[in-house]
Amino acid sequence: MFCILVQKICQIKFFSTVREILLKAQNSITSNLDLLIFKTRSMLSIVQQDHLTVKSELKLLNQVQQWFEQFCLKYLSQFGWSESQLYRLNLALAEGFTNAVRHAHRALPPETTIEIEVSLWIDRLEIKIWDHGKPFNPDAIAEPEPGTLQVGGYGWFLLRRLADSVVYERSDDGRNCLLIVKYAQEGQR
Repeated sequence: MFCILVQKICQIKFFSTVREILLKAQNSITSNLDLLIFKTRSMLSIVQQDHLTVKSELKLLNQVQQWFEQFCLKYLSQFGWSESQLYRLNLALAEGFTNAVRHAHRALPPETTIEIEVSLWIDRLEIKIWDHGKPFNPDAIAEPEPGTLQVGGYGWFLLRRLADSVVYERSDDGRNCLLIVKYAQEGQR
């Protein structure tokens, strides 16, 4: 009878210890899950955003780049973005804008607008450039051979090397959207 009583006490103690361990594990999981949800929401929220609409004229490239540089000076530097990253983004923006003017809007009047949106997220910067030209398939562009000299044809490949991600697609409203993404930390794709 005594052995049965000791056995019952040991079971109760064992189960209460297991219960304490499980409760601690549950609290730890819940705490870590809350932290993960917080970090995910932070990464999904836009820190700052700006928008510019300009006519389809190459002479406005300087205005576009100054607008972008002001945005960068005001917001990106405080998040630790390097000058090299900002230079690459500015060059990518210039390439995207000039491609929209020279190619997408070639047959359209200069009054046709190009819209540019810059969105700063916790972990990345996104530049969207919308044009009203006919869509094209960037995969159909042959990459220039190294060492060959040719006029034009390098823009798409330059964009892909300057940014971490480049996406070109037709939007629902009939415009083309060039999305250029650069992550705050190198190699964070």
